[in-house]
Amino acid sequence: MAVADLNLHSYEEFEAEARDMTGDSTVAEIQAAGGEALGIELDVTDRDSVEAMVAEVVAKWGRVDVLVANAGGGRGRPMDTKASGVDPALLQLVVAMNLFGTVYSCNAVAPIMKEQRSGRIVTVSSVAGTAPSADGGYAHYGAAKAAIAHYTRYLAQDLGPFGITANCIAPGVIATGRIMQTVIPGSSQSNRDRSELVALRRLGTVEDCAKVVEFLTTDLSDYVTGAVIPIDGGLVRG
Repeated sequence: MAVADLNLHSYEEFEAEARDMTGDSTVAEIQAAGGEALGIELDVTDRDSVEAMVAEVVAKWGRVDVLVANAGGGRGRPMDTKASGVDPALLQLVVAMNLFGTVYSCNAVAPIMKEQRSGRIVTVSSVAGTAPSADGGYAHYGAAKAAIAHYTRYLAQDLGPFGITANCIAPGVIATGRIMQTVIPGSSQSNRDRSELVALRRLGTVEDCAKVVEFLTTDLSDYVTGAVIPIDGGLVRG
């Protein structure tokens, strides 16, 4: 297993997650469960770093069976990122973090998977990439995530003849530390109070996402490719 993340140090602003989520702790947890793991810290916006990571993985295990391109994130406040007023520098940063990081990762593993004539690629979009917010805020993030979803559809067509599948998940409001502490614009409520907008009446968990990723990386999904799967519990955007 290879785990890539972007700017792990950003979690330091959320003390509990900073304690519990580090590269070393993730490796230790996998090894404690009887698995093998290699932790590599890198910047996915740098193509050379991504290619070096993949080379290190191949040097250790000889192949790449699965890529989950999960690194990314957003910057800025929704009220400051309306579609008609997105700051170009902020847009460039968010696109680099999300879209470019995904493309670099997929490009790095594609030749290896083609030679194997097998592989599973899972990218990560967002419900923000499938439908806009009601007020047009966080447009830069939504546009970057929408690009990931559509790029994955193209990737599926490109790599399908080699026996490689490419699919995308689009999480909704997932109960991580950062999300739970985020206040909804124009309200004193945080995201923890948004469950009434979800058909299943609860926020998502990382386990909800992991189950779908597991499905997409096993033989249960052999005939699934080019799909963008929402993991949002029936969220109504607003």
